[in-house]
Amino acid sequence: MEITAGGLLEIRITPADVGKRVSVRRVESGADGAPSFTDTVGVLTSWNQGVLTITRKSGEIVHIPESSLVAGKIVPPAPARRRGPAASFEELARVGARAWQPLESEPLGGWTLRAAGGFTRRANSVLPLGDPGLPLDEALARVTAWYAERELPAYVQTATGAVGTQELLGAELERRGWVNEVSAQVRIGALAPVADVDAGTDAAEVRLTRAPDEEWLGRYGRVEDPDVARRVLVAGPSVWFATLPGRAIGRLVVDGRWAGFAAVEVDPEHRRAGLGTAVMAVLARRALEEGASAAWLQVEADNAGARALYDGLGFATHHSYHHFRFRAEAAR
Repeated sequence: MEITAGGLLEIRITPADVGKRVSVRRVESGADGAPSFTDTVGVLTSWNQGVLTITRKSGEIVHIPESSLVAGKIVPPAPARRRGPAASFEELARVGARAWQPLESEPLGGWTLRAAGGFTRRANSVLPLGDPGLPLDEALARVTAWYAERELPAYVQTATGAVGTQELLGAELERRGWVNEVSAQVRIGALAPVADVDAGTDAAEVRLTRAPDEEWLGRYGRVEDPDVARRVLVAGPSVWFATLPGRAIGRLVVDGRWAGFAAVEVDPEHRRAGLGTAVMAVLARRALEEGASAAWLQVEADNAGARALYDGLGFATHHSYHHFRFRAEAAR
């Protein structure tokens, strides 16, 4: 924290610094009455009525009473990662959107409203990559009405991690009673190391197809309407489905230099045997043949097993995204 020559902590931030990355320290009373200090680093997303809101990179939103502040300063943006390919947030967001295409969409200024019968949040949420062209409350009213017409819950996808106004939007949604229902990491890495993994004899048994069959859909296990699921899953620039019969599946979307991995699922009785790695290696080799050089994937923040697999393959977190769901009772 900022300490002056006299050894005192200073508060060097003001409400004018909303939108900047800050580090603050606050004091609280412990159970024994003794003071304790807590540090928070993140984007200052609001400072209203004596309360600061800071959004951490993980997506957690922290509310801090102004009266508890003992120090605060602006800090530089987090350094760019040195592992994996260079990529901007907007590039990855658009690549991700093309990999999970809705059945219908509608623009709202710089936002895109997406729906696909409720199959996956990614295809049934607002992608806000610009200004909606309306005051926020009016834009959100349009959003909730659009999804209500389709008998779907209203979701808005936001992001954290060096992506500008996305953090501000997440904080504004929470302030209006929207709930962050799930958070996930977007990870990137070089493609060749995945393809070069020695996947053993299992790789030879992996079957590649252009559409998911009944076995693939059964292993995926999130399908209520198979017709809708197939229409979403096969949409994309170049889509491949991998099946290791009876044991594992995976999905790949090749989009220019990017290879996107998804739906890597292993039968519980066969986990920790390298089958997920085998599926990804086979898909990676296909992507290299189509000219891709970089890889991306999404993994939910609480999926420790998958995160460990991707760590081992050299994937690093680029940013996190969050799906906020409209809660009707909070709007009353």
